[in-house]
Amino acid sequence: MPTLLIKLAGPMQSWGTTSRFDQRDTGKEPSKSGVIGLLAAAQGIDRENWDELKPLTRLAMGVRHDRPGVPKYDYQTAGCAGDSIIKANGEPSTAGGVVSQRFYLADAVFLVGLESKSRDLLIAVDSALRNPKWPLSLGRRSYVPSEPMFMENALLDLPLREALLRWPWLSTERKWEEQPGKLLLSLESNDGSGTLKMDQPLSSYAERRFGARYVYSEWIEFPQEALNVPA
Repeated sequence: MPTLLIKLAGPMQSWGTTSRFDQRDTGKEPSKSGVIGLLAAAQGIDRENWDELKPLTRLAMGVRHDRPGVPKYDYQTAGCAGDSIIKANGEPSTAGGVVSQRFYLADAVFLVGLESKSRDLLIAVDSALRNPKWPLSLGRRSYVPSEPMFMENALLDLPLREALLRWPWLSTERKWEEQPGKLLLSLESNDGSGTLKMDQPLSSYAERRFGARYVYSEWIEFPQEALNVPA
């Protein structure tokens, strides 16, 4: 089956799946719900439109950690002692300031693979990433990508794992950066093995229902060259 590869690079990325209230988490790699939401934004799919979103949720996804990034967090406050803060229901609250910790990955670069039986779907996704209808972000609206997500000749007639194994390392622009001996690769499991992740969209993003999927990880050799990729 064909695979489309995209690049997620930016100074700040956040891929949380368990965030609640004033604690905003991030995983160590892009979540499937986050990536599908990104593709939906590129195509201009409304958050209440499940019919158009559903084909994207059927994509098989894999992630290669070309630069894992550094976990960090922002210390944010809203209001302070003595201030009157408006709550979500519109009523004032005098409980004092609200402290929020928002975790993110600094300086990370991921190679994300999307596999589908439908080559036309992958072509449509690639076209949308080149000319997105809505702004694209890396997990949070303010976390904008530092480089285009699309790559030339990145729609490969290779299965997902093979495409991620063969594509050249993405961090070559930094001449001072030492090449790692191995890279971490995460793939969806078909036999229920691996780590359970609750980030499989089951409905429109307006309903916010997510199901389970299993992901296993492995270390792969550093890629030296790729098929179907110009030198």
